[in-house]
Amino acid sequence: MAKTAEKKSKFSKEQYMKWYESMLLMRRFEEKTGQVYVQQKIKGFCHLYIGQEAIVAGTVSATKKEDKHITAYRDHAHPIGLGLHPKYVMAEMYAKITGCSKGKGGSMHIFSKEHNFLGGHGIVGGQVPLGAGIAFAEKYLGTDNVCVCSMGDGAVRQGALHEAFNMAMTWKLPVVFIVENNMYAMGTSVERTSNVHDLWKLGLAYDMPSKPVDGLTVESVHEAMEEAVARARRGDGPTFLEMKTYRYKGHSMSDAQTYRTKEEVKEYQKQDPIEKVIDTMKKNGWIDDAGIEAAEARVKALVDESVQFAEESPYPDPSELYKDVYADADYPYILE
Repeated sequence: MAKTAEKKSKFSKEQYMKWYESMLLMRRFEEKTGQVYVQQKIKGFCHLYIGQEAIVAGTVSATKKEDKHITAYRDHAHPIGLGLHPKYVMAEMYAKITGCSKGKGGSMHIFSKEHNFLGGHGIVGGQVPLGAGIAFAEKYLGTDNVCVCSMGDGAVRQGALHEAFNMAMTWKLPVVFIVENNMYAMGTSVERTSNVHDLWKLGLAYDMPSKPVDGLTVESVHEAMEEAVARARRGDGPTFLEMKTYRYKGHSMSDAQTYRTKEEVKEYQKQDPIEKVIDTMKKNGWIDDAGIEAAEARVKALVDESVQFAEESPYPDPSELYKDVYADADYPYILE
């Protein structure tokens, strides 16, 4: 590889490699998901994360493994970024018993207790008060853990968001609210649904520290999250971050995308977060074409393994219908 001018960075080569391989795995996994969905091996709704990978990668690198994460139904990438093997996500979408939700949740309800990923929620905005509640539990238990609560731009129209914001600020809950603003709530632009186009300003009504973030640049996401998480751990309460991003695919697999032009998509593809990381690593001499090919091969092997695992796994036994309906617990009192 020809020698290029070094580009100084506050982050290490190791960090960039983690970001690169994590985002690459999310991207290739989602591309494969789209392929098998078209083959009708995945049923129901399916929402791809292609283009938004920097948000998960930067969030994970700025948090610790004990922190909790919750999001909406565009949820395949989050648990993978947190370390869940993608085969369990693929098996879940195939509705197989080996899936991370035992084949009962599907694409929109991915969970991983081991990695503190608390869903995957199908109700628009439904995860926002849950995120505040998780943060309340952490504060009540006396931990220094933080809850990262992500949502789409359509969710900020829900009244529950304002109730959650009010309580989170009143009780100084350790929660970071993230709106992944990809500009369209299904097929409706932010400009058509709100007089407030800068969504981060909604947090100011509650004196909540709020700001916009370049969600297409992983370094910017990490730095903003690092600051917000530190604030929460100090006991100073929540932060609201508007991660400005873009999805390169439709809202869901059934989206004809008639509400935006191909030219608009191409313009945002020029800001591909994965390509930005590759560019930085190349300028620092940290990766060459052979290194990129090797990373692609490793990721392809993982994705292929995931599909094979899902294909070969069994469906749940009908008796599973009656399991996981109620939680078993020892209560400190008995209702009579």
